Amino acid sequence: MKYPFNQNNIPYITDNSSECDHETAFLLTAQNSQYLDKAKENGASAIVKPDELFNIYDLKNMKIVGITGTNGKTTTAAAIYSLLLDLGEGVAFQGTRGFFVNDEKIEGKTLTTPSVMNTLYHLKQAKEAGANYFIMEVSSHAIAQQRIESLPFTLKVFTNITQDHLDYHKTFDEYWRVKSSFFSDDSLKLINKDAKKIDFKIKNTYTYALDVPASFNITAYSLNDGITAAIKHFDKQESFSSPLYGFFNLYNITAAIGAVKLLTEYSLREICDVVENFAGVSGRMEVVSDRPLIIVDFAHTPDGMDKVLDSLKEKKLSVVFGAGGNRDRTKRVQMGRIANRYGKKIYLTTDNPRHEDPLDIIEDIYEGISHKENVWIEPDRQQAIHRAIDELEEEDILLILGKGDEEYIEIGEQKIPFDDRVVVRNYIKEKFNR
Repeated sequence: MKYPFNQNNIPYITDNSSECDHETAFLLTAQNSQYLDKAKENGASAIVKPDELFNIYDLKNMKIVGITGTNGKTTTAAAIYSLLLDLGEGVAFQGTRGFFVNDEKIEGKTLTTPSVMNTLYHLKQAKEAGANYFIMEVSSHAIAQQRIESLPFTLKVFTNITQDHLDYHKTFDEYWRVKSSFFSDDSLKLINKDAKKIDFKIKNTYTYALDVPASFNITAYSLNDGITAAIKHFDKQESFSSPLYGFFNLYNITAAIGAVKLLTEYSLREICDVVENFAGVSGRMEVVSDRPLIIVDFAHTPDGMDKVLDSLKEKKLSVVFGAGGNRDRTKRVQMGRIANRYGKKIYLTTDNPRHEDPLDIIEDIYEGISHKENVWIEPDRQQAIHRAIDELEEEDILLILGKGDEEYIEIGEQKIPFDDRVVVRNYIKEKFNR
């Protein structure tokens, strides 16, 4: 794709060497450096580096906030975006859900962290729309592939780290190293101190925690009917309320409050006052039916599942889930063990099998389940959801995990339209006529 450039009579810029010509400059990045000669052969009118384009787009006054971690990136980033919006700031948000500027959706879902060319153009769009803050999710793939090169982050936020993406990083140690490298500079940092498993440069570092002393501490909380908590920042203490469910969301909201406090001059009280306006992220602990209570969540890692299920552990839980194909197989048996620990009924089904046989994936999960009398295997995800709803008893809660707000299932090379939330709503309407 070509982007506006308008420098030295050159109208366009691209990071794709095949698109270069006498009207198009080539953005030379760590990812595409091997195509430099090809860009020149195609007549690239100029060679530009990311830091140069940053200056050409005049982005020096943009405050870029990067959030990384295995779980919580999307909710934490969206919460920071929401709080800043409600405080009257101009702000943009780039991540799994798409690209938003000042509460307007500009682009749909894409990579968690797109190419540096795409991000720089988004920064330009945000600036032109009057935004001063740019909140972005940063994936481990993007760090490893240097898709964030030359971006001067005003604040970096760490949520947590647990096993994921070992299909790409091969070992947890390498995954840990990549995540840690994001925090090895002098940037302002906000670190989850309870997570414990990250390496970071201490300079300019603030922390948040529930269990140990930190820059931002939760001193009391209740998880009944949402979240109510007291947060302390040095000598200031305030309370806040949130409609979100779950212990893990207490961490996400705490990180968001801490980030906004570090970024702005607003008082802790002013920030806490707007927390209740953030209703969460689509597909993250999303209530899609009240009667019966059915919740859809994106949790697709052992830690993510554990956090979601633990947040409702006092309830009678039915759980529908699977695992993605052509990804880290070692987490499947762990996911089975976690479902076994919390689930009264477990429905194993398909979740983006890609090029694997869904029954092979299910078998891997099944190995982790000891109470096999509570398990039903149904590869057809729609039928699994229907059966789970049919078998709900009074006061049961149904959790459908793994896909969240995804609108497709990946089978082979195809993306077949499918949305857990639509399946639930249609079946509830059919079954209960409401």
